Amino acid sequence: MSAHPIHEEESHGSFGGYVAGFVLAVVLTAASFWLVLHGGFPRETALLGLAALAVVQIVVHLVFFLHMNTSSGQRWNVTAFGFTAMTVLIVVIGTLWVMHNVSMNMMSR
Repeated sequence: MSAHPIHEEESHGSFGGYVAGFVLAVVLTAASFWLVLHGGFPRETALLGLAALAVVQIVVHLVFFLHMNTSSGQRWNVTAFGFTAMTVLIVVIGTLWVMHNVSMNMMSR
């Protein structure tokens, strides 16, 4: 009988998994710095590239360090993360929409 029955089915990462996650995180961070410091891309392209690298890095952290996956034991964690992400998107997009409308209505006077 285990002293901690709640943690029996959770799998913790191996040393190799942590090293792979660390290397991927460092490579993605270096790619982000290179993209900005290179300066050879138009501003919009650089912003889209940074956003894509940020999303990939979030996925790397979730998979390699927080051990989120599609197993039945992780279902509630993935659901909670999805709800949190959706809420943040609604708040950010709603704020940008409201600020844009305020700016347009105030500038017309």
